[in-house]
Formats: sequence, structure tokens, C-alpha cells
Amino acid sequence: MKDKLFLDTNVVVDLLGERVPFYESVAKIATLADKGEIQLVVSALTYSTVFYLLSRFEDKEVVKEKIRKFKVIAETSDLTSKVIDKGLLSKFGDFEDSLQYYCAVNSECSILITRNGKDFKESEIPVLTPYEYLNIWNTK
Repeated sequence: MKDKLFLDTNVVVDLLGERVPFYESVAKIATLADKGEIQLVVSALTYSTVFYLLSRFEDKEVVKEKIRKFKVIAETSDLTSKVIDKGLLSKFGDFEDSLQYYCAVNSECSILITRNGKDFKESEIPVLTPYEYLNIWNTK
């Protein structure tokens, strides 16, 4: 069974913004997804945040094209009313993180990938950095 990874927004920003030193690990994960070896999932909320952040530094059309290409390898988890309600009732310190988490749960993801593991202390899904995930992948 393929790993189904939920990518937190910061990791998608690292990938599409090619942010050093984080880009290399998440790019390898994207390559695994492109080869069909793993599945990637991101929340619908991630796209607007990524567009907002990257378009401050890059041309908006360039950012849109990056998002279009990324969508080919990633499933989008809908931000539903149920997800919002769960986020509002959760013990997460950050509302946006709770929405990301419950999108991952609704999409039945096996692992949550983020650089901010401390934000997901309430998670029942394993939380790893891209680097940590690749270390596990390489031992399979």
C-alpha cells in the first residue's frame, strides 16, 4: 500500500518557492509522487496561502503555473464545514493548523509532512519533516 502524505502549507511553499535549504527534501518527495510511488494530498486552503506568499516575490502568472503543475501530482482535500467545525472544537493552538490536520484526517492520510511538528502535538497521524520521511522511505 502506498504512503498517503498530507503536505502542510509550509512544505508546499518550500517546494514551489524552491526555498533553500528545505527544497531538496520536498522535491524528492514530489518526485516519488510523480513516479506514482506515493500519494500527496494538500488542503484547498493551501493553494490560496501559497499563491499569496509566493506572488509577493514572483510574477503572479508564474506562481499560477507552478500551482497548476503541482496539482497534477497532488490530490486536493476539500475544506468542508465539517472540517471547520472540528477545527473550532479542537485543542490545536492555531486554527489554520487544525484545519490542515482535519483535512488530512478526512483524506485518510497516513503521514502529515511539515517543518513545524510542534504545531501538531494533538495529531493522531504520524508527523514528520520531509527529511525524516525520506530517511524512512530509504530504509524500505
